[in-house]
Amino acid sequence: MSCKKIFAVLLVMTMLVTLAAGCSKSGSGSTEQVLRYALEAEPSTLDPAKSTGIPESLVEVQVFEGLTRLDAKDQPAPGVAEKWDVSADGMKYVFYLRPNAKWSNGEPVTAQDFEFAWKRALNPEFASENAYMLFPVKNAQAYNEKKVTVDQVGVKAVNATTLEVTLEKPTAYFLSLTAFHAFYPVNQKTVTANPDKWALEVNALIGNGPFKISNWVHSGKIEFVKNDQYWDAAAVKLTKMEWPISDSQATRLAMLENNQVDMMVEPPVVEHDRLTQAGLLKISPYLGIYYYVFNTQKAPFDNAKVRKALALAVNREALVKNVIKGGKKPAYAWVAPGLVNPATGKDFREEGGNYTTEDIAQAKKLLAEAGYPDGNGLPPVTLLFNTSEMHKSIAEAIQEMWKQNLGVTVSLTNQESKVFLESRQQGEYQIARASWVGDYADPMTFIDVFKDPTNNAKYNNPAYNRLVEQAQSTNDQKVRMQAMHDAEKVLFDDAVIIPIYYTTQPFVAKPYVKGYFWSVLGLADFKSAYIEK
Repeated sequence: MSCKKIFAVLLVMTMLVTLAAGCSKSGSGSTEQVLRYALEAEPSTLDPAKSTGIPESLVEVQVFEGLTRLDAKDQPAPGVAEKWDVSADGMKYVFYLRPNAKWSNGEPVTAQDFEFAWKRALNPEFASENAYMLFPVKNAQAYNEKKVTVDQVGVKAVNATTLEVTLEKPTAYFLSLTAFHAFYPVNQKTVTANPDKWALEVNALIGNGPFKISNWVHSGKIEFVKNDQYWDAAAVKLTKMEWPISDSQATRLAMLENNQVDMMVEPPVVEHDRLTQAGLLKISPYLGIYYYVFNTQKAPFDNAKVRKALALAVNREALVKNVIKGGKKPAYAWVAPGLVNPATGKDFREEGGNYTTEDIAQAKKLLAEAGYPDGNGLPPVTLLFNTSEMHKSIAEAIQEMWKQNLGVTVSLTNQESKVFLESRQQGEYQIARASWVGDYADPMTFIDVFKDPTNNAKYNNPAYNRLVEQAQSTNDQKVRMQAMHDAEKVLFDDAVIIPIYYTTQPFVAKPYVKGYFWSVLGLADFKSAYIEK
């Protein structure tokens, strides 16, 4: 071939490469589909049985998959299990695993992997903080409390692709639970061979989700590639994901605005207006609530009228507008918005309405009836919160509201988080800051909090407990939803808490990022995400 022909061929090839580069569909400028997301913290572990934080769960939902996977409406859809049977009494589930479900190393995902993972999480010696999530399974709690042996737990691999699960009682939201990370399978060989480090080392971390981790620079970045062994790999459009890690909101936002990443969460509140005007700020529902809780056994809050008076004297609208901001919503009930009542198709919160409000006149009346007119004679009151500028700002604002509206003087005390949590759990407080984020997409994730005998409010009302038990013991959605509405009303008749605001998930995303969805549980699923530029 002559030099001229060689040159001509090379020129054509160069033009084709250049043209291909010009047709890039990636946020990173390559021909591949690459999503760059700024992760807000270094995961402490990617062991689904141990992890408790959102950053860990966010990574895990990309690299693992349970029997079910939540869809864009937060409803359980087939995951590793392609189908299942449920007994007429709702006590037994038989899951049939996909024959083409594989781990990222090509090995099949088996029913034995699920049985191993669940029993491992329940093992009292393992001390998983997520064990309670598995308690609907028969004898799960008893095993965790060392009252029965592991072989009595109601999960059994019938064969490689059939998992039989027996429950303690009907649990209408059980399929939603199986999408939660505590229910993920783990690769038994890997975990057994390297029990302490498998969830921290790339070479040992074997998952079964849409992506696998290709590189992990601890406290620096996590890189993913598409998992070609995933049973639904055809639906995964991204070929790579690059997640730099920073716990600084300002740094993550700067990375986005400098085109180093395509998405980030929790931009600084002071930037919200500007980002909204630029069309970049998005607000996703987040199944959580910020509230104050009373110690119902400690004076003067062993008197429901005193509790109600203080609850009625808080101006939530002013708090959200002037102090909290961030797209948060004032809260006037307990169960957060974003949960659908299957019996009606309506949002549980919308159909239940509000159970409290702002009413200064009624607050003063109740305080006087309790024997403390205009706050006179009220014993010293202290509000406890964990150290944080935002918690302090909210506490100071409410302190002033109680002083101005009721004549009640309240002292503020802050503690380091670990000490604070212990104080609240032990009941060493009068009023304390609290928050709750749902573990699964059903109102019961809120409702059963105050049925637990160890609840922080030290609250025990048999009428409330009966309603919760009624909702927990039937699969009839109409009956259970009404019982939960009734239970919520009892909670507010007893004035156990002061709801302040419903949490939301502010995030910033470039407009070319498509196909993802944010769960009300606070997780973004990138299985179907893609870059469109």
